[in-house]
Amino acid sequence: MFNIIRLIDAPETARERLQSDLQRLARHSGALRHVVAPTLDGSRNGGDLLLHLRFQDAADWRAVAADVDAALADPAITRISGADYHGSPVVIADRPEGLVYRTLLLCVAPDTGPDVLSHFEADLKRLPGYVSTISAWQLSRPDRTFGTSRWTHIFEQEFSDADGIMGAYLMHPIHWAVVDRWFDPECPNVIVRERVCHSFCLDDHHALRAGWRA
Repeated sequence: MFNIIRLIDAPETARERLQSDLQRLARHSGALRHVVAPTLDGSRNGGDLLLHLRFQDAADWRAVAADVDAALADPAITRISGADYHGSPVVIADRPEGLVYRTLLLCVAPDTGPDVLSHFEADLKRLPGYVSTISAWQLSRPDRTFGTSRWTHIFEQEFSDADGIMGAYLMHPIHWAVVDRWFDPECPNVIVRERVCHSFCLDDHHALRAGWRA
């Protein structure tokens, strides 16, 4: 699968129009699944609108990339963070489909050694198995990035609801005792040294699951 994520900042007066324009474009993009939605309270550096498109391959994206880029050049848009990347989801089959899509864009310090990086990625991959409100996830490295940071990873999840992020996920011991040490500037294990983009929105189309087969 080939994916794009764009976190879009825009003034409130323009968001409804932008969302409508991008939804119309997404529906005709050839994407297997898509989400274009306002971000929810609790997002951090996550934009005002979240655009996520999932294609069968990069060629399908290239066929519509110019149209999407033109729409995102709208003068009302003040900032975009995002990435283009390959990857396929992992679905936890015994859990019900969720209603919230979440993405985390992060940047690992460039001097991080390969063994440490592998340990970090392994911890992220372990996390969904412990958090019951996650029903699907994907960890990817980008082909291309956008924004103030050169993102090194995109970590996505499908959650049961917003409370499943703000409560069960962020407060779970696997998060604050295992994963958070890689992000905490007061911890000697920290490797994520720039701001992260933590963004989530409602998604009843289950955009993360496109391409998954039981």
